[in-house]
Amino acid sequence: MKHQTENREDPPEAAPTTRRAALAGSLAAALAIPFSRHSFGESEARWPNRAVKVVVPYPAGGSIDVLARILADHLKVRLGQSFVVENKPGAGGNIGIAAVTTSPADGYTIGAATVGQFAINQYLYPHMPFDPERDFVPVTLIYDTPNVFVVPAEHVPARTLEAFVEWARARGGVSYGSPGVGTSPHLSAALFATRTGIGGTHVPFRGASQTIPAMLAGDVAYAIDNLASYVSSIQSGKIRALAVTSAERWPVLPDVPTMAEAGMPDFVVTSWAGFVVPAATPRPMIDRLGAAMQALAADPGIRHRFEVLGARCLASTPEAAAARAARERPMWQEMVRVSGARGGSG
Repeated sequence: MKHQTENREDPPEAAPTTRRAALAGSLAAALAIPFSRHSFGESEARWPNRAVKVVVPYPAGGSIDVLARILADHLKVRLGQSFVVENKPGAGGNIGIAAVTTSPADGYTIGAATVGQFAINQYLYPHMPFDPERDFVPVTLIYDTPNVFVVPAEHVPARTLEAFVEWARARGGVSYGSPGVGTSPHLSAALFATRTGIGGTHVPFRGASQTIPAMLAGDVAYAIDNLASYVSSIQSGKIRALAVTSAERWPVLPDVPTMAEAGMPDFVVTSWAGFVVPAATPRPMIDRLGAAMQALAADPGIRHRFEVLGARCLASTPEAAAARAARERPMWQEMVRVSGARGGSG
């Protein structure tokens, strides 16, 4: 994912070398995935032979929940067993993914982890209930989606990003919503407020299902949140989209400019997610689930359904998913520092 929203302050002289060394070490560690090497027994050969639980670490109704449920329905058809979604929100997704890491490594508990659990929360929470580089392994990436800069049409008159900045400055600062402290929407909006100098108060919610009503009520002036959570509200006209954070315009909103086109260069952000399993899960089970996702991601009907919802369906090897997380960790660490965000006890 291309992303250039780092802080523009000059780092200490030794920082680039330190970050490169840290990145190289993280990447090497990520690729040394501790998959179980024990023999492929009869129960594994028949996997899945009962229902599989898919833990979504956020409330129902958000982008990860909606997209994971679509995949669960199609995995049931492809693999012949039910894939049952269970929402287990809290602590920036840590509670749900922690439950996955402590589950039996038998292939029957899968987590739908976002970039937060892969690459952000370890810098946000002083005490993590799991180690993202040791306690779970990725199976495959499942989607990415840009963030979208949105305002409530009834309460904010601005129709361009430039006009919004002028409006916000005239008011002496405005509030912005996000699905939680340290999420990519929070970090994106905090960075926007810093770079434009508009000031702002962060109002965290438990997901877009709470943020959107607050925006419509005029309680928050804007959000830079996952597009997949806002498509229907934008299309209804209640929420106005001023820009998308992808490098190019997004197919479902062809008339909405990118942040660069709207006057905010170097602001490319996509949120992404992947399926993860406990670290000792046998590799053959991982490969079978990964192969099923490869087939789903290649299906034109599924790809179209994701695009309509504001996301792109993906599939990858476990190693590629681990490498993406390792590659992005230094970037997100810097964004957490710039934002001043701090999570709870985790």
